[in-house]
Amino acid sequence: MSLFENYKVYYMEYFTQFGYVGLFFASFLAATILPLSSEVILIFLLLNNLNPIILVSVATFGNVLGAFVNYAIGVWGSIFFIRKVLKISEDDFVKAKQRFQKYGVSILFFAWVPVIGDPLTVIAGVLKINILIFFIMVTSGKLIRYVIISYTILS
Repeated sequence: MSLFENYKVYYMEYFTQFGYVGLFFASFLAATILPLSSEVILIFLLLNNLNPIILVSVATFGNVLGAFVNYAIGVWGSIFFIRKVLKISEDDFVKAKQRFQKYGVSILFFAWVPVIGDPLTVIAGVLKINILIFFIMVTSGKLIRYVIISYTILS
C-alpha cells in the first residue's frame, strides 16, 4: 500500500470514529486548503446508518464555516500569505478573479468544486463580496452537493 493510500485509510478511520463531530471537522478542513475529502466520510457514515438529515446538515455547516475562513483570509490576509502559505498561485488567483468578472457572484455556487472552490472563496474575500450573498451562494451549492451525494448513496 502506498503512502497516499495509507493516508486515505488513516484519514477515513480517524474522522469516522467521531461520527457527526468527525464529519464536521473533516468538512471544515476540506473547505480550506488541506487536501481532504469530506464526501468519503459522509458516505461511510451514511452506510453506517447515521441520520442522513443530520449528516447533511453537519457536513454543510462545517464546509460553509471553512469557506468563511477562506473569505476572512481574503479580506485580512496579505498577498504573501495567500500565495506562499495557502499556495494559491498567481495563475489560480487570476483565473478566480476572471471567473468573478465573467459570471459575477453566482460563481460562488460552485465553491464546492475541487481545485477552483478554495481560490474562489479567498478571492471573494479579497473582492469583499457582500457577506450575505457569499453565505447564500456558498451554502446553496454545498448543501445541494451533499444532498445529491446522500440521495445517491441511499437510493
